[in-house]
Order: sequence, then C-alpha cells, then structure tokens
Amino acid sequence: MSKLEGKVALITGAGSGIGRASAIHMAQAGAAVMCSDIDSQAAEGTVALINEAGGRADGMGLDVTSAQEMQEAMKRTISNLGDINVLFNNAGVGSGFGWDQTIAVNLTGVFHGLSIGAPLLAERGGGVIINTASIAGMIALMTPPVDEDDEAEADPDAEAGIGAYVAAKHGVVGLTKQFAINYGSQGVRVNAIAPGFIVTPMTAEFRAEQEGEDFLIDLTPMGRLGQPEEIASVATFLASSDASFINGITLPVDGGYTAR
Repeated sequence: MSKLEGKVALITGAGSGIGRASAIHMAQAGAAVMCSDIDSQAAEGTVALINEAGGRADGMGLDVTSAQEMQEAMKRTISNLGDINVLFNNAGVGSGFGWDQTIAVNLTGVFHGLSIGAPLLAERGGGVIINTASIAGMIALMTPPVDEDDEAEADPDAEAGIGAYVAAKHGVVGLTKQFAINYGSQGVRVNAIAPGFIVTPMTAEFRAEQEGEDFLIDLTPMGRLGQPEEIASVATFLASSDASFINGITLPVDGGYTAR
C-alpha cells in the first residue's frame, strides 16, 4: 500500500516550487490533494499535472493571510475530498516583500493554518501538520559581502526584508514546537521542514546572476542547490505513518548548511 493511501492533504502554496512538488509527491503516494495558492491558475496547473498522472486533486485560490479564507479552504477540502489528514502550511514569500507582508504570509499565514487546522484534526481523530520553515529559522542568513564602493548604495529595504524573513521563520519553528506540545496527546503531530537553498521561483532572482548562485553553492557543503522534490519526499515521509513518533521537530534539508 502507498504511504498515504486513502489520506486527504491540504497544501498551501501548491502552485509552484516546493508546494507543487509536494502535492505531486503526496498524490503519487496515494493521497487526494487540495492544491491551494494565492495564484488560483497556478494551483489549477498543479491539479492538472496530478489528475493527468492518474491521481486525485482539486484546486482553489487561497490567501493565507486571511483566517476566513483558510477556514473556507478547509471546509471546501472536506466537502470535495473528505476529512483532512494532512495539512501542509507551505505558502511563503521571499525577503523582497518588506516587513509587514513577509510576516503576514510567512508567520501569520502559518498560524492561521495551525490555529484552525489543529483543533479540526483533533476533533476528527488526529492527523499531521507540516510547516515550511527554513534554515533562516534556525540560524542567521549569510548575505553576500558588500563591495566597499557600493556601500552607499546599499538598500535598507533589502536589509529589512531579510530581517523579516529570518524573524518569521524563527517564529514558525516556535509555533511548530508549541502546537506539537498542545495537540500531541490529541493525535495531531506537528513538524516543520527547514529547506536550504532550493531551485524554486523564490530563489530565481538570486540565482539569475552566476555570482549569486555560486555564493549559495559555496555555502552548501554538498556543493549544489537542492531540488523541490528533495523537500517533497521529506514532507511525504513526515505525513506518513513512517514518522508516527516524530513530533515537534524542525528537520533541516539543506545539504549540510546548518552543520557549519
């Protein structure tokens, strides 16, 4: 039997990158998947890929910064696919969106999923919640050195964006621990994944210049960037009974970055 046979998963940020790869991977493992994304067309694109491969999926637009929309997403998932067994709070933005938006999506969005999803899963016999954190939730991010000649042109908004990203992802790690403690005895496991530098649309701008990509690779002991599928397989593992006694952890999948 496939690892997630008969399970239903709701994934946020499923329109691209880690979210799309995870939706496809969980569907291949037997789950019916609700693919949600702020970009509803991108979500439907993921649905099409799953259904064309013989899986079962539905899609919808979802702004995770809205608690009401999160609640509606869970209701729609239950109505269209069945009781939710797996919630993957994956939606996120990079460091280029400023403090308010970065915190709203990357931290408040995860809180909405947890605060609405955990009691729902508990009421229905338990389940699994996975949060996308980051290596930036475990340590401070290294940034490329600034040329002394360019210091006057340094962008204070970029500095604030990185700070917001790090703060939000540290918050996700904390929320993961707290909800794991609060709901573990009610049959709900809560864990987080801390991706390193992954080849996704979120990192595309940084990777556009060879110097930027080389900087990321040099920071990674394995000497390469990760692929979304390498995060997706970990998400499927955490969602499955193979991880039945894993609760409250943040698992780095980073090519050794945090081992430094």
